[in-house]
Amino acid sequence: MPLSHPAPAPLAEFGADPDACAPDRPRLGAVVRRVGVNLLVACVVPAVLFYVCFRIGDVWVAMGAALAWSYGAIAWRASTGRRASGLLLLTAAVMTARTAVSVVFDSTYLYFLQPIVTDGLIAALFLLSLATARPVVARLAGDFYPLDDDLALRPGVRRLFSRLTLLWGTLAAAKALGTLWLLESRSLETFVLVKTVSLPTLNGLAVALTIAAAVLVARREGLLPAAPVPAPSR
Repeated sequence: MPLSHPAPAPLAEFGADPDACAPDRPRLGAVVRRVGVNLLVACVVPAVLFYVCFRIGDVWVAMGAALAWSYGAIAWRASTGRRASGLLLLTAAVMTARTAVSVVFDSTYLYFLQPIVTDGLIAALFLLSLATARPVVARLAGDFYPLDDDLALRPGVRRLFSRLTLLWGTLAAAKALGTLWLLESRSLETFVLVKTVSLPTLNGLAVALTIAAAVLVARREGLLPAAPVPAPSR
């Protein structure tokens, strides 16, 4: 008789039986909270802190405050025995390079120009990684959901990673073009305000779409229970 692969067990079985042999998977709420905390610490707080310090001080004070927050978050996680997320490390590295270049050349304009170049490079990195076995999202997904080799190699999960890599690569390219236009056509005060509000909003929408797509695939793969069907009304 031909051998067939068993279908993945639904997540409900894991929670129902503590002795189940299948690996335990985090529930959707835990995953969403984890994503939210990572984005809040790595992206939202530094952006808000930069704008507040820019308004009450100047650009240089804002640069130092945002950078200090990122390093402080990394140090705090290390002191509590927890690994900093890849997103936080990437954000800190990018801000360090931006600040260093701006200080060396004594140019605040370069500080705002660098993210445009960075977004362009990130877009290229994401889109080019689609030609590899592990696109960028597949490499970062472990920060938000525990992945083993069996799960990462499932065809549905691999397609999800490719599509999300395309989504975030396209978004990075759009942000680079839009931010460049804003920097060249508006005052610095307007630029900082619009950038502080619009970029987190765009990223938030992309995160919501990412989570929705991931939930859909997770349910198809049996990693999350199917959405409840409402009972017919009498």
